Amino acid sequence: MPARNIKPWLWLAGIIILLDQLSKWIVLGNLRPGDSRYVAPFWNWVLTFNPGAAFSFLSDAGGWQRWFFTVLALGVSGWIVSLLRKHSGEFRLSLALTLVLGGALGNVIDRIRFGAVVDFIQWHAAGYYWPAFNLADSAITLGAVLLLWDQFFGKPARD
Repeated sequence: MPARNIKPWLWLAGIIILLDQLSKWIVLGNLRPGDSRYVAPFWNWVLTFNPGAAFSFLSDAGGWQRWFFTVLALGVSGWIVSLLRKHSGEFRLSLALTLVLGGALGNVIDRIRFGAVVDFIQWHAAGYYWPAFNLADSAITLGAVLLLWDQFFGKPARD
């Protein structure tokens, strides 16, 4: 089967990476680690560096996790590109994969540059604070939700 045109999806992943890195550049230029700026009653800008994964998983593992998560994200990204070649005509699936791809590579850039992921969006309510996150994390999460949606509510498989 010939490779399908995945260029639009790769362009979209590139835009996600660009927006993620631009947002982090702005935050790094305006906040110091530990700073907190009020945005709304449920939202602050903060600057944190997360050397672990989601919810700071393995953040205190001693440094090896930087390269583990970098290699893992690069491997998953390669796999996603191969899936996009096979499914580039399936809009929802390709969009979901592209969001995960762009987010994963945005965070890889941080791991290589800083040894940790730059997080800056903090949501809170009634004294409870959600762990800080970034645009790459948002893209990954939205992509994962779309993947689940596609699995449960997508077109039924043909026998």
